[in-house]
Amino acid sequence: MTDHNSNPVFHVRPGGALSGRFRVPGDKSMSHRAVMLGALAEGDTRVEGFLEGADALATLATFRQLGVRIEGPRHGALRIRGVGLHGLSAADGPLDLGNSGTSMRLLAGLLAGQSFDSTLTGDDSLRRRPMGRVTDPLADMGAAIETAPGGTAPLLVRGGRPLQGITYQMPVASAQVKSALLLAGLYAEGETWVHEPAPTRDHTERMLTGFGYPVRRDGAWSGVTGGGRLQACDIDVPADISSAAFFLVGASIAEGSDLVLEHVGVNPTRTGVLDILDLMGADIELRHPREVGGEPVADVHVRARPLHGITIPERLVPLAIDEFPAIFIAAACANGTTVLTGAEELRVKESDRIAVMADGLTALGIQVEPRADGIVIHGGTLTGGTVDSHGDHRIAMAFAMAALRSSDTVTIRDCRNVDTSFPGFADLSREAGLGLDVEHHAPEAP
Repeated sequence: MTDHNSNPVFHVRPGGALSGRFRVPGDKSMSHRAVMLGALAEGDTRVEGFLEGADALATLATFRQLGVRIEGPRHGALRIRGVGLHGLSAADGPLDLGNSGTSMRLLAGLLAGQSFDSTLTGDDSLRRRPMGRVTDPLADMGAAIETAPGGTAPLLVRGGRPLQGITYQMPVASAQVKSALLLAGLYAEGETWVHEPAPTRDHTERMLTGFGYPVRRDGAWSGVTGGGRLQACDIDVPADISSAAFFLVGASIAEGSDLVLEHVGVNPTRTGVLDILDLMGADIELRHPREVGGEPVADVHVRARPLHGITIPERLVPLAIDEFPAIFIAAACANGTTVLTGAEELRVKESDRIAVMADGLTALGIQVEPRADGIVIHGGTLTGGTVDSHGDHRIAMAFAMAALRSSDTVTIRDCRNVDTSFPGFADLSREAGLGLDVEHHAPEAP
């Protein structure tokens, strides 16, 4: 059992290989949306494969505060007793979303259409993340959302404001902004259309359709008309490709690895990591492709093979935005140079992932050149060393995999948020063959 009052340090022994067959936890993006739409639906929604990590649990707790009865989770199973689009009730205090930017941005749109006020807050990291790119277009719809100075959380979402549908062209591709506007559009008068400059994950559109709410798509445009209804349905959440990515990279770089990851979601708006690793020469095969609840799923077989550096196509960047910490480790182990541009979004994730990954790779002996919108990584030999993850779960897990190719132990500090997206990561990694030990520390005083 995880000690939530500790701040673990990972010590990962060098070398080894990954093998076996297992299923990583459920998709975080879909787990969030299953709770949100299930709560707004009419009738009972049953969910299997729900991710019992901190972020998705924060969303679940929020909807309980908003008056929704939810049974579970029990081994990934939920029963959500939906209250309908207009059945939520005011919470008795601020809604604390922990470290979850997805929860905050999507809820800003959803709560803008309610009759009551809501306050959205979170941990120190979340309160530093920009919210203006969501609150500004919501204001164009008529929403009234007050932010802290600098456009950050806490957010005070004023209720009782009539919303009007808008046509909005996003300046930067973002599934969170798109989803927030579409959720607000459920409550708006008329049509809401959102244009994305590059493809982003479309779980919201697919899941709205699964709940019986019409979503129109026209090329890069997605649109909804307000005033409809959501009907309860059953949802089977696939394994999260973002969690699978660490093992895809680990098995690709560690000689002798042979691994099968079961029931992985391979939605084409999420498979940028597969495309990038393929361009680098990875040996990855999708087996038994199928569709579950409107989402494509497959078993992913990966074996070790030497990788080579590439210039990552910018069209793939939004399709792999959460997987770049793992991809950076693949680049560090590749022959030649890997160049990433067009990824300024990485600067405003749970950490500045360009800066933090660059510092960590440098500490492990890899030559890197961070840029404003990306990085240049020169493949080389990983030494041992100590890395600070800055509380970013994806960075901690990525550097754990780096030890498979390091010459000495890799120590990773500040791993408390790994359970945010991947509960049980340490145990599953050990089962697969990673030499991972966890040292628990009391959290530092503020």
